[in-house]
Amino acid sequence: MNGRIFLDTNIFVYDIDVEAPKAKKHVAYNLIRDALTQRRSVVSYQVIQEFLAVAIRKFSSSVTVPDARRYLEAVLKPMLAVHSSVDLFHEALDICSRYKLSWYDSLIVAAASEASCTVLYTEDLQHGAKINGVRIENPFRAKTTN
Repeated sequence: MNGRIFLDTNIFVYDIDVEAPKAKKHVAYNLIRDALTQRRSVVSYQVIQEFLAVAIRKFSSSVTVPDARRYLEAVLKPMLAVHSSVDLFHEALDICSRYKLSWYDSLIVAAASEASCTVLYTEDLQHGAKINGVRIENPFRAKTTN
């Protein structure tokens, strides 16, 4: 696969969720490992915010603040490519209006587009859709064989 890849929040959540289905944990782990070694994957400020909110709130019994800080530095910071901006908000508003997506999903797609990503890995949007040149893929979707 060529081009940049955008990773949505759920990938990082499955990576740390001890109760996540094994198959999802495996996919998430491999996507993150590949992202860190190949250096083609990116995240936005929003992904980091969402991940830290979930990690600290939902997984507080297993993820401490120092754990979250280490994950931020080792995993998320190297991929951070898109920060909030008025231009990003305008693009997200256009996407929200045109494609009838939620505000936060529109921000994710706008960030992937701004980072010149060809693929957005998420389970929150329609698999196979293409928005602003970004193809949506659900990496947790069961593979079918012909």
